[in-house]
Amino acid sequence: MVVSDRERKAGSAAPAGKGRRTAPVPAATPVVSPPVPPGRLLIRHLLGLEGVCREDIQRILDTAETFKEVLDRPIKKVPPLRGQTVVNLFYEPSTRTRISFELAEKRLSADVVNFTASASSVQKGESLRDTVKNILAMKTDVVVIRHPCPGAPHFLTRATDAIIVNAGDGAHEHPTQGLLDMYTLWERWRSFAGRRVLVLGDILHSRVARSNIWGLLTMGAQVAVCGPATLVPACLAQLGVEVFTNVDVALDTGVDAVNVLRIQRERQSSDFLPSLREYSRLFGIDAARAARLRPGGLVMHPGPMNRGVEITSEVADGEASVILDQVTNGLAVRMAVLYLLCGGQAPTASERESE
Repeated sequence: MVVSDRERKAGSAAPAGKGRRTAPVPAATPVVSPPVPPGRLLIRHLLGLEGVCREDIQRILDTAETFKEVLDRPIKKVPPLRGQTVVNLFYEPSTRTRISFELAEKRLSADVVNFTASASSVQKGESLRDTVKNILAMKTDVVVIRHPCPGAPHFLTRATDAIIVNAGDGAHEHPTQGLLDMYTLWERWRSFAGRRVLVLGDILHSRVARSNIWGLLTMGAQVAVCGPATLVPACLAQLGVEVFTNVDVALDTGVDAVNVLRIQRERQSSDFLPSLREYSRLFGIDAARAARLRPGGLVMHPGPMNRGVEITSEVADGEASVILDQVTNGLAVRMAVLYLLCGGQAPTASERESE
């Protein structure tokens, strides 16, 4: 997992006047935030969950709940994005995320264009900037991008005027996965206060781990991470995250939900583990470990799962598992994100009742 400057400097920033310069602000000129219509997001793009305020996250969760009701109807299509064109720009393989985004866009009545790098001019040397510029010249409105390079979505916000949604950039962030994980928990808990979530596995290379950490901390949950010492950045402790290298010790602290991550060998340039068999023995979630969760504890996994490595089939298919719920909720969350970013307002309670 890429370590940002903010993470390296957490807790060590020098106060004003000691090691850094600050421009004086006249007392008579207060800083006023631009007005935001009620129910709309403060962010224009969804690039990550770092820095996204609690109000925006809660707005997305509330709106996702409305769209989940829509998905249970006989006719699952609604018209909010009619006339808007969304491009799914995927430079990496994907199953759940890509299908989920495409379905969300179609459920909202958007026109959808799917882009695959392996079947495009990228193979002829075309740059990311030129690819997107050409696509936007065809009058598209939203770009959903998955890219192996951290920061690619941020770059696009400077290169284009379209709304950008990050569907995963390298080992940086995967914000819609973090949001759907939170929605799955919020659907059951209705509050994150006093709840404790353990993120277990390959933390170093996981964009899901980072988005979960930022989002859950913002919403008031306690977050712990656990994995082999070679796969857990020590600097995470500076963010208010508890770090463990023994899963049994981590579980004994009282865990309400465990989000199990796979070992991401495709992002590893060297071996971080003696063997997958040893990893499974030391860190895998089996029935005995799942039973050590707090009463009503939940087992999550962002997929794809490596059954028998980080999680057993007994647990993945057991009563505590909400893995398939995460997939269903991902569709509702992505509908909410696209709807709100494109100018939609979160429906009020009375509006939801009248639908």
